[in-house]
Amino acid sequence: MTDQVPRRPETPATAESEWESIATYTRYEDAQRAVDHLADKRFPVESVRIIGTDIRLVEQVLGRLSWGRAAGGGAAAGAWLGLLFGLLLLILVSDIGVLEALLWGLVWGAVFGATLALVSYAMTGGARDFISRRDLQPQHYDIQVQRQQAANARQVLAGL
Repeated sequence: MTDQVPRRPETPATAESEWESIATYTRYEDAQRAVDHLADKRFPVESVRIIGTDIRLVEQVLGRLSWGRAAGGGAAAGAWLGLLFGLLLLILVSDIGVLEALLWGLVWGAVFGATLALVSYAMTGGARDFISRRDLQPQHYDIQVQRQQAANARQVLAGL
């Protein structure tokens, strides 16, 4: 048994051999500015793509996860969902007041959210007692265009 990942068949318009790199930037903003310049000069930007390369995963630890923090985060997330359900209840039930529907949704959403978060936290068994944010950070950004447009794109970017 092999570890093959299913891939979408490539069509001639999207095959890798049909693309050519015309510029490389270290900041995404610079690559975005280059594509914006191409668009301003009426270049057909439908044939342009920005490719992030040399990607690394950076996980920033934000703090310790505790029972209280798990419950609070779950309650906050549940409260938003509860407000949505409260609005739905307001639409479906004609004899309920606006404040009553929203308050009902908010309270029950917070209760269910906190409960689910606490159960989830308990099931980890202390294996991950911290909160973090993950970010993919490319080191370079290549501007690629379809091969037949490459010479024209280079010429337009020369004026940047």
